[in-house]
Amino acid sequence: MYKVSDDVALINTVDFFPPIVDDPYMFGQIAAANSLSDVYAMGGEPKLAMNLLTFPNGKLPLDAVKAILEGGNDKVTECGATIVGGHSIDDKEPKYGLSVTGFAHPDDILSNSAAEGDFLVITKKIGTGILTTAAKVDLLTDEENREAEQTMAFLNKYAWEAMKGVKVDGCTDITGFGLIGHAAEMAKAGNVTLELYSHKVPIFPKAIEMAEMGIIPAGAYRNRDYTQSDVMEFLSKDPLTDAPTRARIDCLYDPQSSGGLLIAAREKELSRLIEQLGEKGCQTEVIGYFKPKKSRFYIEIHD
Repeated sequence: MYKVSDDVALINTVDFFPPIVDDPYMFGQIAAANSLSDVYAMGGEPKLAMNLLTFPNGKLPLDAVKAILEGGNDKVTECGATIVGGHSIDDKEPKYGLSVTGFAHPDDILSNSAAEGDFLVITKKIGTGILTTAAKVDLLTDEENREAEQTMAFLNKYAWEAMKGVKVDGCTDITGFGLIGHAAEMAKAGNVTLELYSHKVPIFPKAIEMAEMGIIPAGAYRNRDYTQSDVMEFLSKDPLTDAPTRARIDCLYDPQSSGGLLIAAREKELSRLIEQLGEKGCQTEVIGYFKPKKSRFYIEIHD
């Protein structure tokens, strides 16, 4: 973020990744939505975007390349921004994303933090990393696959719009570090502890089912290892012996592609925030509470 003047702050961000779905047009939509998300998470509005594209020249049909770019362009257009160029190179693996420029008033910039007394609100279901892993081995129905893809392609523009007129203390989007990883960042930044209520977290039912079967991406295990010193589990059932409980907890570490926002807001702001999120078609669950930090743990997982 760069403060241009007393009234204008410029936000620059970049992100791209290889295909996580088979359909090139949908891949373009998801990659673009993911790239645009960081601007929304910081309280800004995207205005300009540039394509970043790699593909194996001569090996990937040009129709597929065109579909990827069309998917990205449609998402950028949906958010009211404009693609003004880009760059492509020959590479053995397709990758796509955007470099995005957005703007905000400096007073509206949001950090990935939280304050004591805040409640944590989530705006999308989680479990898409598990679902895309399951889709690779044909364990999803067409409807289940479609729901996961549409969730990833859903712009965080709508959650950002829902925050207008609501005072929030912090915001971040859920991506590769999973819900636990990104929530821990918020707690660390505010030097508070998050009581996370696992059964209030919206999770795709199929993701829980797949997690019970052990269909979990490697990134989830890396996320767990990375945050293990920051997290304590206070659960009524032993996750080692109760499969549904273990599966639900595993989903909390699942790396997301184009996940939703985590919003830290005061109790007096909750009703308006939840109402406006619902009007925009977002999830509205309150999944945790930030309390004073009295131990070494930044997250306490409860039932």
